[in-house]
Amino acid sequence: MTALEPRDTGVVDEAADIAGRPDEGVLGRSYRALSVGIVSVVLLIAFEATAVGTAMPVAARELDGVSLYAFAFSGYFTTSLFGMVLAGQWSDRRGPLGALTTGIGAFAAGLVVAGTAGAMWLFIVGRAVQGFGGGLVIVALYVVVGRAYPERLRPAIMAAFAAGWVVPSVVGPLAAGAVTEHLGWRWVFLGIPVLVVFPVALALPQIRRRASGPVDEGAAAASADRRRILLALGISLGAGLLQYAAQDLRWVSVLPGLAGAALLVPAVLGLLPRGTYRAVRGLPSVVLLRGVAAGSFIAAESFVPLMLVTQRGLSPTLAGFSLAAGGATWALGSWVQSRPRVEPYRERLMTVGMVLVAAAIAAAPSVLVDSVPVWTVAVAWAFGCFGMGLVISSVSVLLLHLSAPEEAGTNSAALQISDALSNVVLLAVAGAAFATLGGGATADATAAAADGSGAHPAAFAAVFLPMAGVALIGVWVTRRLREP
Repeated sequence: MTALEPRDTGVVDEAADIAGRPDEGVLGRSYRALSVGIVSVVLLIAFEATAVGTAMPVAARELDGVSLYAFAFSGYFTTSLFGMVLAGQWSDRRGPLGALTTGIGAFAAGLVVAGTAGAMWLFIVGRAVQGFGGGLVIVALYVVVGRAYPERLRPAIMAAFAAGWVVPSVVGPLAAGAVTEHLGWRWVFLGIPVLVVFPVALALPQIRRRASGPVDEGAAAASADRRRILLALGISLGAGLLQYAAQDLRWVSVLPGLAGAALLVPAVLGLLPRGTYRAVRGLPSVVLLRGVAAGSFIAAESFVPLMLVTQRGLSPTLAGFSLAAGGATWALGSWVQSRPRVEPYRERLMTVGMVLVAAAIAAAPSVLVDSVPVWTVAVAWAFGCFGMGLVISSVSVLLLHLSAPEEAGTNSAALQISDALSNVVLLAVAGAAFATLGGGATADATAAAADGSGAHPAAFAAVFLPMAGVALIGVWVTRRLREP
């Protein structure tokens, strides 16, 4: 070595370390701790989301709160909407670190409150605290991806988020059932806060280095947009009143229902990008597509097991397994969209994805004809989930691409709001159509299957075919994602 040659001092330049090498992946040395940490957070949230449905009926029965069962779900949803908007504002003004740590803390605290509750009302309070924390976390994570990863790596980390849901979707209900049976339902809630410690300890130092603080100095001194916070309160309160009215079928519930709609509609219009419901090119269409894709697919999927049980006589376990392959194909679709070679064709890939979604939803009710094999649903749904993997991860990538750094939080919150509200609205529409055409006959699905008396097949067709039509609208929206 000559005097002019650089020496290896063993010290890595911090700026270079933060930027990462040009050929480095999400698991390269510069990004490994951050990637493992935030994907682990997603994994635990996914496990809780898939496991809680198994433990909830037992919890409601032991707490003498079966009449309040639905509020344990709606309480989570209502507060999560407020958390999403607050996280967007917080992340844009001061960086995502505070919103993320507060959200994880609230999520864990809500689990503890729910797991130790001695009365159903306290259990619902715990679920509401959980929802607030979950809303903060999901938006803050999107902002972390936008700030900490270069654009070439964002498709890959979004694919990793999707893959984080695969194992919980299969293992979560089985594990929660075993824990509930042998240890009690409380441990389904109390076990997760302990597991959160490791990913948080791994990810937070990296987030502090790569994504903390405001985008510019002027943003640090700016106060939060009070109008958006008020709109967030409006959307949460409005959603809560609408859900209360839907769960209390007395005529007096019309009043809170109308009040909820009066609060919800202007709040939604104020929180989503201008022109969202007109599919204006660019960001508004990206946000709209998320709602159209997620709402149509989830609304249809909710009725698949019920259809197989009541119309084809499958056991609930076999009906559930008909959807099991979807988790793997969803992750595969997310992986495909993350490949650098497909980047120039992203919009075409999303069009293909929505066509697959629409075809899967339209094909599902074919099993109402006895001569059609039952496994047709499993195959169709695997292709539909592959399409969802192509679309949902790509929507997130495009959102960050079209968002200015100081607007990433606000726009990420709008994306999540579009997803959540479309699920609620389209599920309500599907449920109303189902009940109108005789779906109420499936109140006891097992007994209906045993004596051959289920809902009329037309009730299921009235769910799947309109949702396939909504998915076809999504095909058109995929042609309007790029700004002119």
